[in-house]
Amino acid sequence: MRYLAILLLAPWLLILGWAFWAYPKSLPRTRLRRWFDVAALLLAAFAAVECAGSAFDTAAVPAVGQYGPSSGAIWQQVLPALYGYGACVVVLVLALIVRQLVWRPQAR
Repeated sequence: MRYLAILLLAPWLLILGWAFWAYPKSLPRTRLRRWFDVAALLLAAFAAVECAGSAFDTAAVPAVGQYGPSSGAIWQQVLPALYGYGACVVVLVLALIVRQLVWRPQAR
């Protein structure tokens, strides 16, 4: 159950990774840029998994009451999904900014 949230979020994170890899098409595709893209995608995946795992550990699970567990236990899956998604997006946005600054066409 620890990685359920990230598994359910994985298809969307794969789509974001593909979009990062494929666009923008106006930037030159050099070997160095491809290495940068691979490093950014690996860092985004690592950040998403680590943040989701840490959020799962910090999510408070309510005690079982007289009538069973209360409905607040859903946050043990929602919080890791939010943290994992946020970490992945932050890394990819920072990588997009750096990539644009480094590989944009130079003005004449």
